[in-house]
Amino acid sequence: MNRRELIAAMLALGTLPLWPASALAADKTPRWTRIAAAWRGPKESDPYFAGILLADWQTKSLSIDSAVKLPTRPHGICIEPDGHLLIVGVRPGTWLMRCDVQGNVLGQHSMLAENTRLNGHALLSADASKVFTSETELNTGRGLIGIRERDTLKKIASWDSWGIDPHQLAFDAQGHLMIANGGVPRDAKDAKYDLHRMDSTLVRLDASNGQKLGLWRLPDQRLSMRHLALARRTDGSELLGLALQAEHGSEAARAAAPVFALLVNDQLLIPSTENDGVGLSGDIVPALQGGFVLSCSKANQALLWQAAAASTLSKTIEFKETYALAAWPGPERGNGVLAATAYGLVRWHPSAAGQFLPWPKPMALDNHWVVHSEG
Repeated sequence: MNRRELIAAMLALGTLPLWPASALAADKTPRWTRIAAAWRGPKESDPYFAGILLADWQTKSLSIDSAVKLPTRPHGICIEPDGHLLIVGVRPGTWLMRCDVQGNVLGQHSMLAENTRLNGHALLSADASKVFTSETELNTGRGLIGIRERDTLKKIASWDSWGIDPHQLAFDAQGHLMIANGGVPRDAKDAKYDLHRMDSTLVRLDASNGQKLGLWRLPDQRLSMRHLALARRTDGSELLGLALQAEHGSEAARAAAPVFALLVNDQLLIPSTENDGVGLSGDIVPALQGGFVLSCSKANQALLWQAAAASTLSKTIEFKETYALAAWPGPERGNGVLAATAYGLVRWHPSAAGQFLPWPKPMALDNHWVVHSEG
């Protein structure tokens, strides 16, 4: 896509990214940011890669710093303390891979000998000695949390996820393990079925022994809790936000469904009935010191929630296929966002000028990415 085609595409969409007024203040951004990401070529049949993308804010360019070819589609990416990347396969979730920032494969684990399949996300333990993985037991459909040695990726234990279809994992402020059980029944080929039996749950486990400490459900069981993020407020307290995906039978019901839930004081709430008009939020990150940004790729936008306007979801980015989000500290640690879109990276921050960097070549980003380092 050349520059003229890109501008035409953005104008056809209706609007460029929306930046707050404070974004026009003096820019004190880092010179560059490295982002751990996964992508494929523009065609669905193109091979997948993972590696490091380099955003050079001064030259306004985005380049591929390193890349490693992957067996099948990837999903979640973890950054280890030494900077290595841990990549999780999905659909089918049959492999875990570790690589360094130069794109060298350091280890790969196959799930084919196990009776489970990965559901797309992993989480390092607090001391980084173990890896937690969200999994589904093949013969029963039961959700499990795998506990694996970090170095070998071999499973050493399994805990019940207290639900089905466990997806993203996170630690809460007390270091407990939070699990978003999507609740969608899936067959061996990952196809959804019997959605009337959905049972999505948010679960808290003791991260040292797997003991269940809490379980929550939304009133509408056709809302799938899949992605979550922890945000720190200015008073030091923390909130857990959840991105929702509607699985209702009718398009009208999905279009009216909420896309955001919040766990506050151990109560699971729907703070806003405003939504994207589609009923699908695919990623969520903390933003603006206690708020959250959610991506809604089918609605071509990202939405901001803030406690000061709890019943409102405001548009922060309007750009085709806004999906993968990365929390970006930026200048003054104001908690901005880097968003992957159909045409490139979009930067949003409360105290930095907005910026768009086109992809270095035709490519389609997968669902998640994360800031690796910057300077």
